Amino acid sequence: MTAASSATVRPSIAITCGEPAGIGPEIALRAAWELRDEINCVLIGDAPFLAIIADQIDPDIALAAVSLLAVRNDGLPNFPASRLVVLDCPLAEHVVPGKLDPRNGRSVLQMLDMAIEGTRAGWFDAMVTAPLQKSTINDAGVPFTGHTEYLAEKTAAPHVVMMLAASGDHPLRVALATIHLALKDVPAAITAESLGQTLDVLQHDLQSRFGLDRPRILVAGLNPHAGEGGYLGREEIDILIPALQAARARGINVAGPYPADTLFQPKYLKDADCVLAMYHDQGLPVLKFASFGHGINITLGLPLIRTSVDHGTALDLAEQGVGHADHGSMVEAIRMAAKMVAHSTASST
Repeated sequence: MTAASSATVRPSIAITCGEPAGIGPEIALRAAWELRDEINCVLIGDAPFLAIIADQIDPDIALAAVSLLAVRNDGLPNFPASRLVVLDCPLAEHVVPGKLDPRNGRSVLQMLDMAIEGTRAGWFDAMVTAPLQKSTINDAGVPFTGHTEYLAEKTAAPHVVMMLAASGDHPLRVALATIHLALKDVPAAITAESLGQTLDVLQHDLQSRFGLDRPRILVAGLNPHAGEGGYLGREEIDILIPALQAARARGINVAGPYPADTLFQPKYLKDADCVLAMYHDQGLPVLKFASFGHGINITLGLPLIRTSVDHGTALDLAEQGVGHADHGSMVEAIRMAAKMVAHSTASST
């Protein structure tokens, strides 16, 4: 039985602290301490290093370190909200803020592995990730594209979808048909089958993890003016329209394809639950303009709940020392994970 199974118990959420030379450790600590009364945030990172950062933020922050072996044997300790649990994941080398060290790259991946193991084992109800530096992991000799792809591989998820959301009462949600691809590779990656799978994942997770009975999904075209009847590209005619027709036949409330340059207007978005963009830089600039620093990155299609911040490691801020980073996006990511836990629990009962 997980922590979220009882309304009187704080949900337990794992927070990986990300690239140690970036702002991840600071924003994870600040957010976890701020939310401690409502959510049991378990930090995953190097315990002695986090203790140093915590003392610089606020000497009143109390940490309690536990080992992976101890949790495997006995489960998570039940500490009061006045203490933050740290699941210790030792780094290989001393950290210099703002300076990347590939010798710590494998430790960053180990944080993810520990969060995945713990969430699937029921120690945690969800996981939230601080930003990491892809180049450092690759320089450590491990091919790595990003959190989304890594989580999909580790959990054997057949099809995952990246979705970013702006916080608020009527949040803008933007999902992606393709993720981290060069622009020249995008058209070939968009097929009727892959679009159908993406729409199925969106439908399922918007219902089961966001509590939306019949989510309305708007789809952007790939080409300018959504192809303009084939004069600016035939992908809409040959791929997108047939895929959307098939999705409607399966009961999915989907509309489009719409020209992307006019889709993001209040008159279209006011009744929409999600927009599906065809590629990374088609949809995300709009969302990040609207909510940067307080947006949330969510991976759909996983057998677990995972959210993250909407920004990177900010090495330049970390180099200046503690006190320059904004932890607002991390707070929103943790709160969103807790809401998704509650919706998932309600939909399964």
